[in-house]
Amino acid sequence: MHERELVIVGAGPAGMAAAIAAHEEGVKDILLLERDQYLGGILNQCIHTGFGIEYFKEVLTGPEYAERFIHNLLGLQGIEVSLKSFVVHLAKNKTLTYLRPGELETVKARALIMATGCREKTREMVHIAGTRPAGIFSAGLAQKLINIEGLLPGKEVVIVGSGDIGLIMARRFILEGAQVKGIIEIQKQSRGLTRNVVQCVEDFDIPMYCRHKIARIHGRDRVEGVDVVAVDEGLNEIPNTGFRIGCDTVLMSVGLIPENELVEMAGVALDKKTNSPVSDTLNTTSIPGIFVCGNAFKVYDVVDSVTRDSAACGRLAAAYLKGSNG
Repeated sequence: MHERELVIVGAGPAGMAAAIAAHEEGVKDILLLERDQYLGGILNQCIHTGFGIEYFKEVLTGPEYAERFIHNLLGLQGIEVSLKSFVVHLAKNKTLTYLRPGELETVKARALIMATGCREKTREMVHIAGTRPAGIFSAGLAQKLINIEGLLPGKEVVIVGSGDIGLIMARRFILEGAQVKGIIEIQKQSRGLTRNVVQCVEDFDIPMYCRHKIARIHGRDRVEGVDVVAVDEGLNEIPNTGFRIGCDTVLMSVGLIPENELVEMAGVALDKKTNSPVSDTLNTTSIPGIFVCGNAFKVYDVVDSVTRDSAACGRLAAAYLKGSNG
């Protein structure tokens, strides 16, 4: 078993910011684990602009924002980057077991930062009735298929929920020649950033049905349509308000869940409603020496805030290591 001063799991914007900040504070033995084949995390598939406005005072795309941190990170001595490395077990004493091509590794960390991000909520989590045909995607998966793989998931799209990824994907489908039949939002207004509502929905004349929900999905082999119904203040269906929208694709954009199964495995206390660590201060957990940052700690709206708070997490870990040395 190897022993490392600081291990960081996740090399998206949170993990990279934490690594750089910890290194600046004097931590010179850092292992950065990333399960993807590239650094950058979710930023790699976010090819739209809107990143870096607060942090760099510039308008950047996701890959451009990531590239600045990747360039900085790879130039530092003392940070080992391990790609295609999937953590499968975490113990309370900060011992990790991870898979990478051809081998199973175990490493003991004196301090640990989890920057594992979020996963998307699924159709099952919002209880939409109906069949289970092809053509139902999370918005983030559709984004990856189009922007990374060059595949168009469908031609006639209905989007469930109005989170930022869903709004951005509404515009993306239009630009790729598809038709967006509507965005169905159960609340009285969109949950996305105002700029995304304006630039992605209003500018493209995409219908948004607030105070509505999907009652049923139709289709055997492929999605054929959805039933939409209005809801009241208590989110209950209003009789005789239903209508059908024909479509071949349904995108789910109904929220994000912090990815904290590993820290839960180690015994960290989690809030059952949000799946975030129970903590009175930013980035800390119920186990000393285990820190959580970025979207794994709480869901952020903009990446600039992730970078700022994750850099603070790196400094926090460095201070913990100095204290334990003393």
